[in-house]
Amino acid sequence: MNAVPAVTAPLLGSAVRVAVGVLWVLEGLEKYRAGFGAADILLVADGTASNPRTPWWFTPVRATMQALPDAFGLAIPALEVLLGLALIAGVLTRLVALGSIATLALYWGSDQLIAQYPLMMLLGAAVLAVPDSGRYGAAWIIARFGSDRDGAGGDRPRRLSAGRSPRRRRAAPARRQPSR
Repeated sequence: MNAVPAVTAPLLGSAVRVAVGVLWVLEGLEKYRAGFGAADILLVADGTASNPRTPWWFTPVRATMQALPDAFGLAIPALEVLLGLALIAGVLTRLVALGSIATLALYWGSDQLIAQYPLMMLLGAAVLAVPDSGRYGAAWIIARFGSDRDGAGGDRPRRLSAGRSPRRRRAAPARRQPSR
């Protein structure tokens, strides 16, 4: 009876992970398509200066954005696409999901809230909350079909139990005989 939840949670977590990853890729590609750049960064940074809804912690972020608009103009779309690709691939899932939430909090703090950002934040939180949401990703594929340590090759899949990497039994250490 426990086999169904043991499989369902990682599958559900993986589906949510891929969904938020697709949303990130689409968001980043839209910025590239629209020609997002330094002018957009300055528009956001300057708009937050007189906005009463902008939180206190955004002040140093605004100063950095105003000082480096070209860098932010290039980095933001690239960050969004990379977050999405990493989530879709299942690479460093928890760290990337946390980065996703932090990026969305930054957007929310700058009062640049669009309809999908709250949904993306909830999905990112679900990826963090669901155990093994990164199980069926790149790391799982490598562990399952990758080569063995002894160089035997990856011609046969290895069995994984509960999302953990295969365990090898170690030989018991030889017992020393007491000297006489």
